[in-house]
Amino acid sequence: MTKFFETIWFKTKWYHWLIIAILLPFGFVWGVLMSLRRAFAVQKDYGLPVVSIGNLIVGGTGKTPFIIELASYFNGVFVISRGYGRKSKGLIEVSHNGKIQASVVESGDEAMLIAKSLPKASVIVSEDRKAGIAYAKDRGAKVIFLDDGFNQVEIKKFDIILEPPHIANYLPFPAGPFREWWFYTKKADLAVREDIDFHRYVAYENLKPNMILVTAIANPTRLDKFLPQGVIGKYYFDDHAYFDEEKLGLLLNKNNADSLLVTEKDAVKLVNFKLPISKIKLKLELQKSIIAKANSYIKGYKA
Repeated sequence: MTKFFETIWFKTKWYHWLIIAILLPFGFVWGVLMSLRRAFAVQKDYGLPVVSIGNLIVGGTGKTPFIIELASYFNGVFVISRGYGRKSKGLIEVSHNGKIQASVVESGDEAMLIAKSLPKASVIVSEDRKAGIAYAKDRGAKVIFLDDGFNQVEIKKFDIILEPPHIANYLPFPAGPFREWWFYTKKADLAVREDIDFHRYVAYENLKPNMILVTAIANPTRLDKFLPQGVIGKYYFDDHAYFDEEKLGLLLNKNNADSLLVTEKDAVKLVNFKLPISKIKLKLELQKSIIAKANSYIKGYKA
């Protein structure tokens, strides 16, 4: 079902529009409900700067590497994530000043990747982002980075929205990939588009002659343009899914492959696996104006 919706949302063809038309009334209702929610929201100021990195589109638009890159410019950072895909509940401090304090099962893959990538920052997962902010403030946070926080309409924050390079379907869920009406981009303090305002650069680690791509990210075909030579098979799992070492070993043998090619987000779930791993390492380069605007908000913040 996930692959079906990803196809009609992100690779929309003319023959998909009949299905989209059937779903359109549901999308209209969803859009109206989200508008009412935003219209009646009362924002709370938590007494410290909060920078939200979010999007309007379901699925991956690079929020995790964007947070890692932008947050690296600041001190006293606490990153707060919902912890998508984790097998735990409640508020958990994943890392404190770079020291890991939880397992990937407790944190979820994205939060663990952020924690390992920001040695000077702290990372918290909490379904209740407001509770997470209050906890971070008590722990001495100077600035909060809120992962996927645009729809947290009751929190006063500086909203940065990420947009993919191309959008095929501008309709709200489930007729399209938008969580709210597409024109709500204008409600963000800063909207940035991939390949214009920020660029992805790829590096590789431990490449082998014959590799199979194994990944559990949203809209995985977006990796295609970054794949190195030597990929002889592709296996897609649901976003945030955990891997079974034995099954991955069987896939290696079935394809007579030398290693598993994975993203860094996938790799944090394979740390203790005794399997040959190759990595795709994505890094973002941000326009200096993005960093400057975030810095201006943080430095100029007044409670």
